[in-house]
Amino acid sequence: MRISPAVRAALDRGRPVVALETTIFSGLGLPDPAGREALARCLAAVADNGAVPALTAVLDGEAVVGVEPDEHERLFACTAKVAVRDLPVAVAQGWDAGVTTVSASLQLAALAGIGVFATGGIGGVHRDASVTGDVSADLVALRRFEVVTVCAGAKAFLDIPRTLEHLETWSVPVLVLGADDFPAFTTRSSGVPAPRRVDTLDEVAAVTAAARDLGYRGGIVLAVPVGEADEVPKAVLDAAIERAVRAAADAGISGPAVTPYVLDAIAAATDGRSVPANLALAEQNAAVAARLAVLLARPGGDD
Repeated sequence: MRISPAVRAALDRGRPVVALETTIFSGLGLPDPAGREALARCLAAVADNGAVPALTAVLDGEAVVGVEPDEHERLFACTAKVAVRDLPVAVAQGWDAGVTTVSASLQLAALAGIGVFATGGIGGVHRDASVTGDVSADLVALRRFEVVTVCAGAKAFLDIPRTLEHLETWSVPVLVLGADDFPAFTTRSSGVPAPRRVDTLDEVAAVTAAARDLGYRGGIVLAVPVGEADEVPKAVLDAAIERAVRAAADAGISGPAVTPYVLDAIAAATDGRSVPANLALAEQNAAVAARLAVLLARPGGDD
């Protein structure tokens, strides 16, 4: 694993660091040039709020924590997605480039000693999981790795009640910042009550500290609803999701290919409204993650 000098220096000095996935910035995430804008906004949000950003990826057969600026262009063009199960294959086979999902980013963050990770929305239980068994590896990674994940909830096209049930079964604390409902990515409410509401990042830091003191060594989910001005209305989104999920099934699309297909279909069905919402929530999550990392980096912040 290669850790960039800037990230290594920050970790060695106890400075706050925020890990970031890279799928969202690639051809598998937001359409060009939105991916470039998202990367610039997320990097700036982390830095402006006092932390060091650490992009994760696979480059030239190395797992990378802290992709350098002159390597960013390789991310935008990449179409190879790396989940946690793919990391050993990508490294052993010397993949030229691979962009990381939530699960792979969490593993690399944990290996590097980074305690906070920011993403758009987590994966979860798919709506047809009773037939296909399709449950995202994100959920297992959220339990395995000792990292706080800041997200906008779960992707809206998932079975969110079952997703939260899985996290409860695996004893993953799920917090929602400033809202009574669990968010669904580009819309503020999934219609499912928040497992636990918190109103300040000081509370989140306290929960994190208590979890570690009590011997819990897994992850924590902090869901942050997208801003009211930026969200896609739930009724509009639900209609678009129904059409997109049905189209994916009719086209025989399954597994990892479902998410990019459905997200593209939702963007088209909502006249592109989901893309600005995605940009806004990614930037917001990066800023919140940085502020939390600053709190946890203070003496006693995570003791």
